[in-house]
Amino acid sequence: MKKKKVLALLFVLQIIVVKLLSFFPEFTERWYSNGVYPYISGASRVILGIFSFSVGDIIYGILIFMGLRWLWQRRKTWRHAYKYNLITMLATLSVVYFLFNILWAFNYHRVPLYKKMDIKKEYTLDELTAFTKKLIVKTNAMQISITENDTIKVVVPYDFNKIYSHSFTAYKTLSQQFPDFKYKHESVKSSLFSVPLSYMGFGGYLNPFTNEAQVNSELPLYNLPTTTCHEMAHQIGYANESEANFIGFMASVKSNDPYFQYSGYSFALKYCMRTITKLDKKRAKSLAPLINKGILGNFEESEQFNKKYQSFVESIFKYIYDNYLKMNRQKDGLETYSKFVGLMVNYYSDKEL
Repeated sequence: MKKKKVLALLFVLQIIVVKLLSFFPEFTERWYSNGVYPYISGASRVILGIFSFSVGDIIYGILIFMGLRWLWQRRKTWRHAYKYNLITMLATLSVVYFLFNILWAFNYHRVPLYKKMDIKKEYTLDELTAFTKKLIVKTNAMQISITENDTIKVVVPYDFNKIYSHSFTAYKTLSQQFPDFKYKHESVKSSLFSVPLSYMGFGGYLNPFTNEAQVNSELPLYNLPTTTCHEMAHQIGYANESEANFIGFMASVKSNDPYFQYSGYSFALKYCMRTITKLDKKRAKSLAPLINKGILGNFEESEQFNKKYQSFVESIFKYIYDNYLKMNRQKDGLETYSKFVGLMVNYYSDKEL
């Protein structure tokens, strides 16, 4: 019991330490993100990358079972042993929180990517519109080059393993221009919880304890390359969702594979159109006819996927995840995903797509 009390107290201390670290991003960047973390993550991926299945998902399954079993066994003890139960729970949380931070989550407190790459954060509606028009031209060209018909949606001919392998190659190409995005030791898996993830509204996730990139294998295949590259960005230490979106987009479009390029461009186009719609519906409607019908067919494929798995579960988990992001220096919550639009608009303002 004494050890559990110490662990419970350490939980509070850890929260204070993590909060303090958030005020020193340069320290975190140097000593953790570019110091100890690459060794921790590299070792995890080397060891667990040899398994074709998701070790992290299995661990989660076991822990959930053990947690529910403990609650069931202790269900009649809360009146006379509530202190013991609470201390046990806090002690467990203390260990989990320590592993969560030391194995990955300190990356939430590193120097923001826009500062490292000297990218402005703000943009005007006119700048976004101009960028979106360039994006439409590029995405249309990619769609026609693949299908040879502007009305036919793109169908990716690869299986999951080939997509994961190509994603690794895409990062090799990206790192030639951006060494900070170098990726070693592939460990990308189709999640064993892909169906639950679909109902929760997630395309994948990074397991912070095993550093495996977990991809929702139920997703429409045209989305999968960029989704995979997004999760790989988390693996190399970019915890912020907008940054992972931006890096995932760049890895996709820097790839030599047309299906990856199309996945990246269509992914970015969808986000830009969604942002314009929020700001000016009339302007968004004027841009929509410029998009090839084949691309709209892929967008409809995504809409049908979302409708198929739509349920109250998604609202619950998105509420939880929204608050989780806000607690981890992403004050916009789920809206953080869309913030990568600003990174794209400003980064490519004087560059070719």
